[in-house]
Amino acid sequence: QARSAEFGGGSVQAGGSLRLSCEASRDDLTRYCMAWFRQTPGKEREAVASIHPNGARAYYGDSVQGRFIISQNSAKNTLNLDVNNLKVEERGMYYCARGPIIAQKCPSRAILYNRWGQGTQVTVSS
Repeated sequence: QARSAEFGGGSVQAGGSLRLSCEASRDDLTRYCMAWFRQTPGKEREAVASIHPNGARAYYGDSVQGRFIISQNSAKNTLNLDVNNLKVEERGMYYCARGPIIAQKCPSRAILYNRWGQGTQVTVSS
């Protein structure tokens, strides 16, 4: 089942910031891992960040640690990703998705996630 489209992408220069968001249900945010993935042409979709139900714990890819922040807004039922100090190689389509908790952690494999949106495009210029 597809979800609503993600939004917040845009074009920025290297070093710039954006806030990406996607609509989620209360069920999504309270019972599942929620994650952001990035896909660039010719590459597989890779996990950027994920968060436990109710925001209890967050995980980040090594390359974005300290620059990206994943969060939930329970009042608006949205999943957010603040992307800071963007690098040119981080351009691509960003997707949010819902996944299971496995061994008390959020998995990083895209195949385990569902309810993908249409993505939001992030363009980073040098």
